[in-house]
Amino acid sequence: MNLGRLWRTVRWLKVRQIAGRLRFRLQRPRLDLRPAPGRRRPSGPWHHPAEREASLTGPAGMRFLGVEQDLAVIGWDAPDVPLLWRYNQHYFDDLNASDAAARSAWHQALVQRWLADNPPGRGTAWAPYPLSLRVVNWIKWFLGGQTPQATWLDSLAAQARWLTQRLEWHLLGNHLFINAKALVFAGLYFQGEEADTWLAKGLAILQQELPEQFLPDGGQFERSPMYHALGLEDLLDLVQVVEHLAPAASPARALLPDLRARASRALHWLRCMVHPAGALVRFNDSADGIAPSTAELERYAQALGIAADPVPAQGAAHLRDTGYARLSQGPAVAFLDLARVGPDYLPGHAHADTLSFELSVHGQALLVNRGTSVYGTGTRRLLERGTAAHNTVQLGEWNSSEVWSGFRVGRRARPRDVSVSDTEARGAHDGYSHLRQRPMHRRHWQMDAASLRVDDELLGSSSQPLAEPATARFHLHPGLALVPAGPGRWHVVADNRTLATAEVLLGTAHVEPWDQARRFGQLQAAQTLAVTLDQGRSAVRWHWPASPDA
Repeated sequence: MNLGRLWRTVRWLKVRQIAGRLRFRLQRPRLDLRPAPGRRRPSGPWHHPAEREASLTGPAGMRFLGVEQDLAVIGWDAPDVPLLWRYNQHYFDDLNASDAAARSAWHQALVQRWLADNPPGRGTAWAPYPLSLRVVNWIKWFLGGQTPQATWLDSLAAQARWLTQRLEWHLLGNHLFINAKALVFAGLYFQGEEADTWLAKGLAILQQELPEQFLPDGGQFERSPMYHALGLEDLLDLVQVVEHLAPAASPARALLPDLRARASRALHWLRCMVHPAGALVRFNDSADGIAPSTAELERYAQALGIAADPVPAQGAAHLRDTGYARLSQGPAVAFLDLARVGPDYLPGHAHADTLSFELSVHGQALLVNRGTSVYGTGTRRLLERGTAAHNTVQLGEWNSSEVWSGFRVGRRARPRDVSVSDTEARGAHDGYSHLRQRPMHRRHWQMDAASLRVDDELLGSSSQPLAEPATARFHLHPGLALVPAGPGRWHVVADNRTLATAEVLLGTAHVEPWDQARRFGQLQAAQTLAVTLDQGRSAVRWHWPASPDA
């Protein structure tokens, strides 16, 4: 065991996480299978929530994370099936997914099968995170028009009682937030003294976690566009369930102004972090197909009367609290990572991607980070979290932040000297400063309507050259090709059309192959322009025609 790395990881944990882990392991929750309380009468309209892609492919066919399985073959808790895939089995997202009404008979049979196959308190089904998502999905399904059977309601109440004893204080973050959301949903869906205790517990957690997890610029504090989109959905769902079910005197009503304000800022943040074609920017753990699409979240927010500031058509949007920036000039948009890797006590979804960026031109994503195709502890997971998988500079074989295992970070890169204007941005990080020469990476972006110039500097504290080579990588979107166009020049070509040209002004470049993670379980071949720094410096200019047809 690497004790130094372990200490650099655990030293950031909060006392309540450590105490929560002890409590979680030692606590023996009690099952309570009493009949469910009565249901509360709605007090407002119910709007169709944000839809996901369908995940049921047949009465027993399930497709999650790019992998299809047959429930009749694997059951609900197959040990050879990855844990995240098994979690998805128990979420029941498909109840509220696209065209769900057409699968209503499948859904009813699946709920019955789940009740028969998953005894209370046992297996993955009753882990607090999938349980929380299932509670919310069942209640949204019922509120959307499905008539619940008495056995379903009794199970729902039993799940809420179990959850109150299994709250994920040891993890915090989105897990604890989802626990609280489920308690609020259950506490408002049912009525009476017991339901009021669930509601009070959920509200107390939300009041504590909302300012912690949603920063003043609107961004979710783990700094992942994918998890931010999920967090925005949570805010919108909470607004809706409070307005639909909470009586005028309910303490939940007092939380509405805060929920609405945070949802508005979160929607603006999401708008800033989406390519013109609609794909999420790939900073930290991010992939399409997990959260509802931006268009679906926009529709849902509009239905709830939640508006947000528009994204500047030209110039800069600096999301100071999360640390990201968006520069727009002419037909191009650049997304810049000047951010910390995440909250110190919860960097599980962080990548070693400090000072990376993405670029779209004429609505086409041109440069993208390599994304996330898998969780777990394997080689691919480490590869996708590493610095080489991002549009930034790697020194030797080092990562700028010490990512390890599946969700661990030891030493963390710290951004500094950040400045953003309408046409340029600067930043530095100290992720390599633990090495002998204490090198610092500095990056400067300069943008106008026709080009983006990226200057990198990686120099040590002495005047001696660095002991290891440094490489700036620029990963192209799948489907684009780098075609040589002279010394130090490459055209970026798609369908025999030149979208842009890369000029290496300083440094030595070559082309590398790579696989792009567009979704979980889905890789696409792509190319990378890799530039070796010359005496610690490189400069690359990307430029494009004024018209996409030029």
